[in-house]
Amino acid sequence: MSSNIRLQAICNFCGNEFTAKTTVTKYCGDICAKRAYKVRKRNEKISNQIEKTKKIIIRPIEELNAKDILTVKDAAQLLNCSIRTIYRLIDSGRIKGVNLSERMTRIKRSEIDKLLM
Repeated sequence: MSSNIRLQAICNFCGNEFTAKTTVTKYCGDICAKRAYKVRKRNEKISNQIEKTKKIIIRPIEELNAKDILTVKDAAQLLNCSIRTIYRLIDSGRIKGVNLSERMTRIKRSEIDKLLM
């Protein structure tokens, strides 16, 4: 059964006016429909990649927030400063760090919180 409806519509992709045979036609032809599909899929891929990147960036910070005892590197990442700055804070006494052995300095999370308050 064919439709006798003929409507003037505007293509969602190119913006040209065309004669639509149904009320739900969005594009003037197959070419515009395919191009719109490709743009839509490209945008989906980009948004998915952005979301994955955000999750990767946020995950290490969440893991650091869960730890009670931090390494110097973790503390530097949490405070967004260099490792050398953390060692300077330990040497000046603003942060209390425990040196377990060579290259094994640990800092309590509560010390970092005290520094920030």
